[in-house]
Amino acid sequence: MTLGLRRTTVLVILAFVVSLTQAPTNAATPLTVAQAIASQNGTSQTVRGYVVGQPTATNTVVTSNYPSDYALAIADTASQTATSQMLYVQIPSAFRAQWGLKTNPTLRGRQIDVTGALSAYFSHPGMTGTSAFAFAGSTPPPTGGPWDSTYYASAIGKTGTALRTELHTIIKAQTKLSYDQVWTALRNTDQDPANTANVIELYSGRSISKGLNGGDPDDWNREHVWAQSHGSFGTATGPGTDIHHLRPEDVTVNSTRGNKDFDHGGTSVSQCTDCWTDGDSFEPRDSVKGDVARMLFYMAIRYEGDDGWPNLELNNSVNGSTPWHGKLSILLQWNAQDPPSTFEQRRNDVIHSTYQHNRNPFIDHPEWAPAIFG
Repeated sequence: MTLGLRRTTVLVILAFVVSLTQAPTNAATPLTVAQAIASQNGTSQTVRGYVVGQPTATNTVVTSNYPSDYALAIADTASQTATSQMLYVQIPSAFRAQWGLKTNPTLRGRQIDVTGALSAYFSHPGMTGTSAFAFAGSTPPPTGGPWDSTYYASAIGKTGTALRTELHTIIKAQTKLSYDQVWTALRNTDQDPANTANVIELYSGRSISKGLNGGDPDDWNREHVWAQSHGSFGTATGPGTDIHHLRPEDVTVNSTRGNKDFDHGGTSVSQCTDCWTDGDSFEPRDSVKGDVARMLFYMAIRYEGDDGWPNLELNNSVNGSTPWHGKLSILLQWNAQDPPSTFEQRRNDVIHSTYQHNRNPFIDHPEWAPAIFG
């Protein structure tokens, strides 16, 4: 009798252990966004969708310049623009630092799973009381977010010359601005996130009133990161007005930089902390070295000599002849040392969504720089 009880106990324990180690065969599959929209009954569910923007009103979802970290809009496709096909997801305070779009703008386009109550939010089909957020699958999608499956789809998997050729084809399609329009664009693209009345100067890092633009000392003006003389393009519509490489800068600092290439060393630059210059080169502060490199990589890929403008190329020299710009080995170092910042990513998004409608691929994929230029 005792042995029988012991045997039964052992069998029960073994069965329990096996049940713990076996994967469940009926694990719940997340709802689609369409299913969630049709099931606004207050039940707790997990929904899978792509982040497409931030809802700010019943029929309004913004895709840049996010005002807060309080909400997401998700859809069944990354390219969805119809708000009727989106689920508005409330982000409780505990999740905002990781899942809010103002803090994490590159979340847009990523596929995520969200768990919460299916109930209206912003008087729109939504999810409230959200209790869990996770990237769909076992790991987050690669850098590039929504653009890998849409904007960059034909480039994914390529490297070297093939990647360069494909990226040129992709980013060549753009809306061109006049030189006067650049003033307005820069007030938006380079807006100080801590003071929306100001812009941030590229090299100096100074926050200055948007209205203090011009040519007087201590004004800000339009700096061509790819120097105009390294391509003889001036300020005519084209490379001379491409805001992917035009940035606000102090008039005096801009003059000091002039048309010099980028390299290490020299003497300190007045009004530009941690900037250095010598007879043929300029070194910006550490926190924007990667920005400078990626702007030059963009220009070398965008302007290949097939649209009436010179074929802009990078080389490993300083003070080189047109249409060359350098120093390539240093720029590759800077790209690796200073990865894209939130400010730089927002800038890329605003240029794409509001002005030129093309992107700098090296902000979305900094690893493409060594794949092409390394």
